[in-house]
Amino acid sequence: MKEPRFVSRDKVRDYECDLQGIVNNANYMHYLEHARHEFLLSEHVSFAELHERGIDAVVARVQMSLKVSLRPGDEYECQLRVEKDGVKYLFQQEIWRASDMKLCVSATITSVCLIDGKLGTHPELDALCE
Repeated sequence: MKEPRFVSRDKVRDYECDLQGIVNNANYMHYLEHARHEFLLSEHVSFAELHERGIDAVVARVQMSLKVSLRPGDEYECQLRVEKDGVKYLFQQEIWRASDMKLCVSATITSVCLIDGKLGTHPELDALCE
């Protein structure tokens, strides 16, 4: 990934792991989503406020490759870039284990914007793209 636009840091909690002692795959989606929401807040864009105005950014597609498992207590960082492709907003995201900077997850999250229920784009979201 090129230089990230945004980086969030967090730590794996015990309850996010399965019987094998590794993060359950579904929780990586939560990590990625949390990073996107933190990115929006860092850019003074409120997901809730957009919704109140009839503007909903929704996930349309997820492509995710799991590389190395995180374990309880592991600190990690989620790196994010975003670009626009027509009406789609493409979030390129990676999760790296902080202790050795091993790549754990590589993902492309495709989001679209619904304005009063109709597919479109919005200047506030467009401004977030590189």
